[in-house]
Order: sequence, then C-alpha cells, then structure tokens
Amino acid sequence: MSSKSNDQGRAYEFVCLLTLEEKIKKLRPVNIIKNSSYSAAERAWCTLSNEMQETYKASSYVAVAKIFELEPRIVENNNDTLELLIQTDAKGKKGDVRDILIIRHNIQWEIGLSLKHNHFAVKHSRLSRRLDFGKEWYGIPCSQDYWNGVKPIFDYLIAEKNKHTKFNELTDKENDVYIPLLTAFINEINRQYQVHKDIPGKLVEYLLGKHDFYKIISIDKEQTTRIQSYNLHGTLNQNSESEQASIQIPVACLPTRIVSLGFVPEKTNTVELYMDGGWQFSFRIHNAETYVVPTLKFDIQIVGMPTAIITINCLWK
Repeated sequence: MSSKSNDQGRAYEFVCLLTLEEKIKKLRPVNIIKNSSYSAAERAWCTLSNEMQETYKASSYVAVAKIFELEPRIVENNNDTLELLIQTDAKGKKGDVRDILIIRHNIQWEIGLSLKHNHFAVKHSRLSRRLDFGKEWYGIPCSQDYWNGVKPIFDYLIAEKNKHTKFNELTDKENDVYIPLLTAFINEINRQYQVHKDIPGKLVEYLLGKHDFYKIISIDKEQTTRIQSYNLHGTLNQNSESEQASIQIPVACLPTRIVSLGFVPEKTNTVELYMDGGWQFSFRIHNAETYVVPTLKFDIQIVGMPTAIITINCLWK
C-alpha cells in the first residue's frame, strides 16, 4: 500500500473514531484511548484538505448510524464508560484485522470495525525464498517439495536484483516467475489439504482474522459507505438488556472443503480459491517495487462469500 493510501486509511480511522465519540456521548459516557495509533491517525487527518475532510465525515456519519442499529449495546443507557481505541499495526500482523475497538469492560463486551477507504483488498501477503506461508497462514510448515519448486525462481530474482534490473525489464516474467511460483503455491495447498482437512477454515481465519468484525468501506465516487458483517463466531449483533437490534445478523459458517484452486482463465498472475459455503478468494501476485527484489506480494480479495455475511450500502445524506 502506498504512503498516500496508508495516510488516507489512517485519516478515515480517525474520523470514524471521532464520529463514534460525538454520537455516543449524547447517550452515555465515552472515552477515547489516545495511544500511538490515535496520534498517527490524527496526523494523517490533518494532512487532508477541508474538502476531503468533509467527504470523510459524510462517510463516517452514515456508517456510525447504521452500526448503532446493529449494536444496541453501544447506545444502551447505562452509567458505565464505553471505551474507544484504534488498534496498533502490530495487532494486524498477529491476525486481528479490526482497526477500531468499541469496549464495555463492565460486561466484558467488545466489537471491532475494519475500515477501508476506496479499496477492497483483504490482505497483502508475500511469498519469498524464506517466508513460510504455510506455517503463517494455516499453521503447517511448507514441504520440501515446495521449497525445491520455488528455489530456482528466487535464485533467478536474486541474480536480476544484483544486476539492478527493473521488474518491467524481465523478458518473460510470466513463465519465469508468475506461473511457476503460483503453481508451487497451488500444489502446496492441495498437498497439505489432502492430509489436513481443517485448512479451509484456518485459511479464512488467517485472511479475515479470528475475531468477528464489521468491515466498513468508504466508496467516495459512489457517495456510499458499505458495511459487511463478518459474524463467524456469533459475537456481533447482541441484544442489550432493554433493546433488540433492529437488523438481525446471522452467524456465517467457516468452510470445511476446498472445491477448487487454480489459475483464473487467461490470467498468468492470478489464482482463485473456491470453498464450500460460498467462500471464494482471488490471489493476484505482483511486484511491489520498481526494481527486482526476491519477494512478491499478493493482492488478496474476497470475490464470493456466504449469504449469511450481510452487506448494507449506506448512501450519504
């Protein structure tokens, strides 16, 4: 992700946090934890023009209003103090994709929001000659067959790096890099799946995190904020003591089977993973730098999801 995109994402986190505080404090005590992530988000917010700030505010207002409908425990009339915080980036590296936490300590309750500004990627994982994606993604180290398969590819990239070659100067990157690397990736997942049948569920937990959350995506050009419920463990949408949620969110099940994993037709750099229950992900591999380096990055997107994951489009007012 570029520095500009990163700043825009942090700025969006900041305005959503402030909007939550603004609306919640009219109903109950609320406190923002001003940690290092808060400071970074505030700095990013201050770099935006006034016009951009108004755009972000419009997006955040409709998102927060809808979250209140989904989560009555936020607005419950109670004297305990509700806590808001922006999580550190270290949490994301440990598999927690939630950017903002909304916490009530006295009832041991929290929910999380994952915020996206004009992009839909789930994750940007890497492959390299040392990164063990199997161990990181689903807890099973990659086989020697995988390492033997990818070694010539990364040896080639190291040699080109030493020549200070630009990635677009590689004469046949499709056949020299993309296809053999993705083939090794596909074969490794299929190989391990034959032995470890819990890989589908673990893959989804790696890609989406082990905590339930609402994904909030600001789509500025459409003046729409999209909210998706990832209620995989049943912790979202709980009723308060006095009120039920006005919108009911079902629990979505983790997948149990890999249906297919293979190249997208006519694409040399993208594979698709189909699993039961409606789960579908695409993995597009690309170079993240201008000059050749011995590592490649995935752009991972969710292209299909269970019907139990509810999508709500909120038009800006």
